[in-house]
Amino acid sequence: MNSILLTKPHGPGRPKDMEKRAAILDAAKALFIRNAFAGTSMDAIAAEAGVSKLTVYSHFGDKDNLFREVIRARVQDLLPEETYGFDPSVDIGDTLHRIAQVHARFDCDPETVGTFRAILSDCRQGNPRYGKLMWEEGPMRSRALLERLMQQAVDAHKLDIEDVSRAVVQFISLIKGDMMMRRMFGCAECVQTYVREIEENARAGVVMFLRAYAPR
Repeated sequence: MNSILLTKPHGPGRPKDMEKRAAILDAAKALFIRNAFAGTSMDAIAAEAGVSKLTVYSHFGDKDNLFREVIRARVQDLLPEETYGFDPSVDIGDTLHRIAQVHARFDCDPETVGTFRAILSDCRQGNPRYGKLMWEEGPMRSRALLERLMQQAVDAHKLDIEDVSRAVVQFISLIKGDMMMRRMFGCAECVQTYVREIEENARAGVVMFLRAYAPR
């Protein structure tokens, strides 16, 4: 799990190279969501990005590694490591509420849901490795960061938790509820109402979590 947090993408450093790298990532993300991963070729990604296929391979090596980098960039953009920063001088409820709101909005975002739909399509067609890559770069990374934060809170006597790993899973389940599944099945009829429900559900999840784990 620690390797997930320490692993960093290694890309060329020249500005033009970084522009091409960003264009490839954007193209791959759009095509993966649109056509699923098995249905997306490196030729199509190169054409969408306006670069040669050789350039795509020189930056990312193969399609699996490109997909990993797409997911990593997406997660790090919307859930950067500093999201999970622990400050002992801040009320733990406020810290968890901040994390819950960011986390719930990310999980229920249309693009995130579109990515999950594409992965499920590939898994159904016998390509489970993409789901594994997504699991490693998304949920496992977030879980590791949350475990670190909650252990720090336990050490600072802000939370009273015996099994931090299990508490993290419970926290994620509470703040997300059924909101992501509703988006997956196209049952988020009114955008404004749905967004408000995401925020209210995350807030209520934190309250319930603290009832179980706040020091007595």
